[in-house]
Amino acid sequence: MRREPDRKSSFQPRRPRQFFPHVDRCYIAFYKPYEVLNQFTADGSDKQTLAPFNFPKDCYPVGRLDYDSEGLLILSNDGRLTTSLFDQSDPHPRTYLVQIEKEPTNESLEQLEIGLMIEGRRTKPAEAYLLDGEPELPERSKPIRFRKTVPTCWLELTLWEGRNRQVRKMTASIGHPTLRLARVAIGSLSLFELGLKPGEWRTLTEEEVLKLFA
Repeated sequence: MRREPDRKSSFQPRRPRQFFPHVDRCYIAFYKPYEVLNQFTADGSDKQTLAPFNFPKDCYPVGRLDYDSEGLLILSNDGRLTTSLFDQSDPHPRTYLVQIEKEPTNESLEQLEIGLMIEGRRTKPAEAYLLDGEPELPERSKPIRFRKTVPTCWLELTLWEGRNRQVRKMTASIGHPTLRLARVAIGSLSLFELGLKPGEWRTLTEEEVLKLFA
């Protein structure tokens, strides 16, 4: 359950998008596990890549999800999808569940929403909610390192941009380092509605593809 602070959100609805899937293209939802690279080729290390998951040929990630993050990743061979999702004039929302150190104040959550200066640029307006309790996520392959003297809590954070390690930098900027990060929705397509476990993937229906742009 989300705990909504008594304040006015900076969130503004976006206009609907027009997108029609091609019947001869693939659109895949994948539950990327923790510590899997967002690419098919190794980077010179022994880190796991996407190669062992047996995706269809020529189907590649749309956007990124960091090695130490988990959750919903879209793969496709339809180039229009990348163009539409990352249109800078009207980008799609991305929703994350974020476990952080300590509980933030309403003022700190408002800072996340109105924007923060990170590396010389202000982040775009976002939505930030404090969750009551822990979300129902699978156990991570490598548990986070708990410190008995430092409590943790969970946020639901929705962004309309995807800068490098942005969520982690935003929470660190308000004094609450990120411990675990899971992307749970892209557009209106929810990871929880897809019935996937970490490491699983399936082809999206036409209705689900359209949810990316709802």
